[in-house]
Amino acid sequence: MASALDVSAARSRFPALHHEQVYMDNAGGSQVLDTVADSIRSYLLNTNVQLGASYKVSQISTNAYDNAYKLAAGFTNAVPEEISIGISTTQLLHNLSTALKFQPGDELVLSKLNHEANTSPWVHIAERLGLTVKWWAASDPKNPVCDPAELKSLLSDKTRLVACPHASNITGTISPIRKIADVVHAHPRALLCVDGVALAPHRQVDVKALDVDFYAFSWYKVYGPHLAQLYASSRVHDQIQSLGHFFKATDTLDLKLNLASANYELTQSIPQVVEYFGSDPSATWAQMAEHEEQLQQILLEFLASNSRIDVIGEPSASKELRVPVISFVVQGVGSQRVVEEVERRSAFGFRSGHMYSHRLLADVCGLDDVEDGVVRVSFLHYNTGEWVSRLDSCDD
Repeated sequence: MASALDVSAARSRFPALHHEQVYMDNAGGSQVLDTVADSIRSYLLNTNVQLGASYKVSQISTNAYDNAYKLAAGFTNAVPEEISIGISTTQLLHNLSTALKFQPGDELVLSKLNHEANTSPWVHIAERLGLTVKWWAASDPKNPVCDPAELKSLLSDKTRLVACPHASNITGTISPIRKIADVVHAHPRALLCVDGVALAPHRQVDVKALDVDFYAFSWYKVYGPHLAQLYASSRVHDQIQSLGHFFKATDTLDLKLNLASANYELTQSIPQVVEYFGSDPSATWAQMAEHEEQLQQILLEFLASNSRIDVIGEPSASKELRVPVISFVVQGVGSQRVVEEVERRSAFGFRSGHMYSHRLLADVCGLDDVEDGVVRVSFLHYNTGEWVSRLDSCDD
């Protein structure tokens, strides 16, 4: 059954798709909307000034920047005071780990499914402050998941923070974040930090409904500029120290964590991404998810038909269980060799490696060569079923 999404219309909005390259490396970064690129160019040519001055052009720029924060926050059902925009999810989470207040004896529970962006900040602060790290390790190497029952056994009244992904950037499997939040918040001082980078390009995010304390994602993987965004619930702001200059206000998350303003020309383009989802964003997201489910079903069925191929992650194509980030290994063949062979024959672009989920592939999946890692193919709604089906012709 064809999805309700008008794929041709969607593709027309991404100039890069008009070229020969077939982009199937979208988990590493999406293509950029035409209006985002136009907005950045227009800003630099017409309103590229310092914010906060009283003259007209500065006021125009300041208003555009403030409006971007408002719409960026609303994108995940937050308010502007609850978000900080920065250069990357990794940097924002490092800033948060430095600013979050800890006590001697605090324990941190870190998922082995994490991208290192949501692990290294907490490992570093634990080493610096002498905190205890507990590892939340999935038991199934072929389909590792963030199991709330396993998490429950790791928590105690000493738990200060739990860090996990909303979806793994290797397996594509969606974590039951609300259930995890309920387990975490049964402990009075425990906070939940979720990496939404692999999920945000595929599903509408509501941080209030998820009841998370912290949530981060990257705009450059959601059709926008090379920026990232961190949410911190207003209920925990008093637990975050300011990293800013002593004379600066501290009444917003951004003032606490951002050592300078976010990039002006990139930030002011974010409303163009929000606008792309139209007047009924929920319907648009649903159409995207339905189309992407069909794409991943084509590839997963093809991979399952070859006995030499082992998929790591959820074998089902169900949009309720996974997003179209699909990783696999081919028995007896290196992952990079597979990628290079496909590239030699076609215009497809995807990749191999550990994708910064080194601990997952080494400690949970048990790969012998983690640097070579897995083959990862990742789709977005602007990919077509026709091109996904053509991957079959690249089979050895």
